[in-house]
Amino acid sequence: MKKASRYWIISLLLGLIIWLGLASPSYADSQSINAQTIHVLNRLSFGPRPGDIERVKSIGINNYIQSQLRPETIRESPQVTQKIAKLTNFYLAPTELYKKTVPPLKKGAKNFTRKQQIQMSKSTSKILRESENARLVQAIFSNQQLQEVMVDFWFNHFNISVDKGNLARLWVGTYERDAIRPYALGNFRNLLGATAYHPAMLFYLDNWLNTAPNSKGVRGRFKGLNENYARELMELHTIGVNGGYTQQDIITLARIFTGWGIRRHGGDGSGFKFFSDRHDYSDKIFLGIPIKGGGIEEGEKALDILASHPSTARFISYKLAQYFVADTPPGSLVNKLAKKFQETNGNIRDVLQTLFNSPEFWEEKYYGSKFKTPYQYIISAARATDIDKPRWGRIKQFLEQLGMKLYACKTPDGYKNTKEAWLNPDAIMRRISFATMISRGHLNQGKPKPIDRQQLSATLGNNFSAQTQAVISSSPERLQAPLMLGSPEMMEK
Repeated sequence: MKKASRYWIISLLLGLIIWLGLASPSYADSQSINAQTIHVLNRLSFGPRPGDIERVKSIGINNYIQSQLRPETIRESPQVTQKIAKLTNFYLAPTELYKKTVPPLKKGAKNFTRKQQIQMSKSTSKILRESENARLVQAIFSNQQLQEVMVDFWFNHFNISVDKGNLARLWVGTYERDAIRPYALGNFRNLLGATAYHPAMLFYLDNWLNTAPNSKGVRGRFKGLNENYARELMELHTIGVNGGYTQQDIITLARIFTGWGIRRHGGDGSGFKFFSDRHDYSDKIFLGIPIKGGGIEEGEKALDILASHPSTARFISYKLAQYFVADTPPGSLVNKLAKKFQETNGNIRDVLQTLFNSPEFWEEKYYGSKFKTPYQYIISAARATDIDKPRWGRIKQFLEQLGMKLYACKTPDGYKNTKEAWLNPDAIMRRISFATMISRGHLNQGKPKPIDRQQLSATLGNNFSAQTQAVISSSPERLQAPLMLGSPEMMEK
C-alpha cells in the first residue's frame, strides 16, 4: 500500500473515531469573547478566514454585526472583483444571453439542426459554469459575508433548478444576480416581486404557459391555466402550507398571473413580457379580498396581499430562526421576528437585527448546534484554509457527491438546512475525504502545498472539545490538519 493512501485511510479512521466518540462538541468556555466571536462568525459568515477572529475582537462583536447588516459600507475584496471580471457573461441581461446562445431558426425550419443543438448545449454549459463560479467566488472571498449567507438562504427559499432545461441553465446566474442579491437584506415585497418577474422563475414553475381558458392566446402549448407557480408562491414563498388558503385561492391566483410570460428578444432586456391576449380580465376574490379585473396590476395587488399577510411574517420568521439559531427554533424568537416583520412591512435587515440582538441567538445551548450543509461546510473549509486559486471543478464535484449540486435542487422547496437532511455515515466519510484532500493543498491550483496545522488551528480559534484535542494531538503531524477539518466542531456551527 502506498504511503499516501495509508495516511488517507488513517485520517478517515481517526475522523470516524472523533465522530463516534462525540455526541456533540463540548464548549467549556462558551461565554468567553472567543466563543462568542466564533459563534457570530459561524452564523453571520461562512466561517473565519485567517485573522478574522482577531479582527472581530478588535472592532467589537456588535460593530461587526452592524457592518455586516450594511454590506454597502464594507469594502469588497479585490479577489472578488478581479475574479468576477474574468467571467465574460456575468453582466449580460437575460435577452442578451439568449441571443448569444440560441441561433435564429433557418427560414422555413421548425427545429434546430443537430449541429446547432450541440453548439447551444456547449454555450449554455459555459454560461452555467460561469454562474456557478461567480457564486463560489463571492461566497469564499467576499468581505460582505452576511450578504452571501442571505443569498444562500433566499435562493433556497425561492429555488429554481437548472435541471428544468436549457433556459434555466442559461438564466440561473441572472436570476441570482438580479432577483436575489439586490434584495437579500432589503424589503421582502421587493424581493418577492423581483422573483415573480424573472424569466427563470416563470420558466421553472411554468407560469410562462399560464393562459386564461378561452382567451385569444390559447394555442399550441398555451392550453389554459397552469397552477404551478400560484401554488408554490403561497405554499413555499409566502404564507406557507398552513397559512390559511384554499384550492380555490390557488386557482384564483393562477388566473391573476395569466399572461405573465417570457420575452426572449428585445424589450428592456429583462426577459419578462406581459401577454395581454392571454390574461383573464374577470373580477376576482383572492384570500377574501376583491381584486378588480385589470391587467398586470392584478399580480402586483396579489403580491402586496401575500407579502403583508400575517402568515407570511410567521413563515419567513420561522425559516430565518431555523437557519440562524436552531433546527427547531424557540417559539419566543419566531414571535419576535414575526412582530418586527409586520411592524416594518417586511424589512429584512430590521428582522435580522432583532434576531442578532435576541437572547435566544446568544444562548449557550445553541452554540455549535447547527450542522453545516455540504455547501456551508465546503465554503467554510475553503475560507479556513485560505485558498487563493480554487479548483472550481473539484469543489463542484464534491458538492455533487455530497448531494448539494449548485443550482440543482429539483424540488421548488430548495435544499434543507437541518441536521436530519445531511448527517449520515456516508456523508461523514465523504466530508472527511474532502478534508484530507483540501488539507494537502489539492484544492488549490498549482503545486499542492499542505495546510499549516498551527495556522489552521489559530484560524478556527482552537475551537475543539477535549476529546477532539486528544485525538488530534496524539496523531502524526501531517494528519492533524485533516482531522481539524473533519472534526465535529468544523462541521457544526
